[in-house]
Amino acid sequence: MRFSNKHIEQIEAKGLTLPQVEEQLHKFEKKIPYADITEHASRERGILKLTEHEEDRCINSYQKERNFLEIVKFTPASGAATRMFKFLYKFLENYNPQKESINSYINKEKEPEIRLFFIGLEKFPFYKEVLKVMHKTELDRIKKPDEFNRDFVHTLLAETGLNYGNYPKGLLPFHKYKSHLSTPFQEHLFEAASYACNDGKAKLHFTISKQHYDKFKATEEQILPQIKEKTGCNFEISYSYQLEETDTVAVDQKNRLILDAAGNLVFRPGGHGALIENLNAIDADLIFIKNIDNVVVNTYSEEISRYKKILAGKLIALQQKAFEFMKMLHNGVSTEELHTILNFLYTKLNIQISEEFEKYSQKYQVEYLIDKLNRPIRVCGMVKNEGEPGGGPFWVKHENGSVSLQIVESAQIDRKNEYHQGIQKLATHFNPVDIVCGVKDYQGNKYDLTKFVDRKSYFIASKSKSGKKIKALELPGLWNGGMAFWNTIFVEVPLVTFNPVKTINDLLKPTHQIK
Repeated sequence: MRFSNKHIEQIEAKGLTLPQVEEQLHKFEKKIPYADITEHASRERGILKLTEHEEDRCINSYQKERNFLEIVKFTPASGAATRMFKFLYKFLENYNPQKESINSYINKEKEPEIRLFFIGLEKFPFYKEVLKVMHKTELDRIKKPDEFNRDFVHTLLAETGLNYGNYPKGLLPFHKYKSHLSTPFQEHLFEAASYACNDGKAKLHFTISKQHYDKFKATEEQILPQIKEKTGCNFEISYSYQLEETDTVAVDQKNRLILDAAGNLVFRPGGHGALIENLNAIDADLIFIKNIDNVVVNTYSEEISRYKKILAGKLIALQQKAFEFMKMLHNGVSTEELHTILNFLYTKLNIQISEEFEKYSQKYQVEYLIDKLNRPIRVCGMVKNEGEPGGGPFWVKHENGSVSLQIVESAQIDRKNEYHQGIQKLATHFNPVDIVCGVKDYQGNKYDLTKFVDRKSYFIASKSKSGKKIKALELPGLWNGGMAFWNTIFVEVPLVTFNPVKTINDLLKPTHQIK
């Protein structure tokens, strides 16, 4: 397609260039770059299962060093809650109380989620809030249950009601305590106070949608005094938005550009992989990454905090050794020391060494080891696979023939490749997005994280606009291609550390309920 002057102005206003958009279009035409997985990561190869003694040692390492480190908790929080209520929106659209009962609707539409939602209704933290807005009581529910339930859902989601479907997920009430309701945003502050508070201050950074900024700031001002009082910790909270220059054009099923009614190009956010730019702007020694919806009630907070310290302690111990070896490599090393470093890379950092290494000159061997060591490092918690959809840990072969540990999403695995599908079925662990990052080198200089991205590991996602299917280009995922060339260590953590709320019914699980 030939771009008009109007389109070029629109592209440049986003901070993009015409060649960049043309490259985006070219990617739609190309074959999707699936990951070449060679083996699933397991306890036998690629995932550490620490003993209790090793865990305690990691915690001690972290506690010993934490006050000397700049620590930030980084939380992607731009998502709206709409998807959480998908089955309820469908219910409102299709259910007619004049023609059928809710029970017959559930049986006809095969919607067990609706049944579970109404069975657990009073257990949701927002139950009484909805009743207040409805001006209804428990007695109304008993008298006319179907009418009551339908009105309840309408009040929960409608713009004239609580409008929760259009809230940022981070500001929805997730938990009900005796004295208050708590949002994921609030729980993340409490969590940070338990393991990321240095010298009386915890630093948190949230990536949010621009239209939600006022809501987050208002919530922050409302809750901070009480949280400070309860935890004894002060908070430094910052926000950023996904950069418009990371947006991508949308196309139809024939890869033709989609224009809106005014003839403008339709752009879409580039996915969470775009957040590598936001992460790159954080100046810290240690960065914890965790999704906004992965929180628990305070009953489980001590165990959650313990495993965050374990992951951080493991990173610190490995990083200290890596820094020691980097200094040795720059100051001159013997053949014996070279092999000690080589063994560290292979056994501790999971780095596969070239078969040609022994044939290299010592000068090139040193350069080779420096290249492998001088990278950002991440320690990622992995939970046992319980059938949850999403990414997991695999060994992946790159174009140059090297193999490394990667977090691979289901969408990156070719469904038509029986060999890769077989490997995926054998997977024993799942990625809960529980990551600790070391983003500075041995001299204290911050890495440019954009230099460690595999730009070829993008996604092409199927979306809809105005009822029509469209294709959207998503950048390499933040913890997938976005961190492809980091040094990666996987550590097994218990399932209690993974408590995402993908649908509203997930709030009925024990880790979101006060006993």
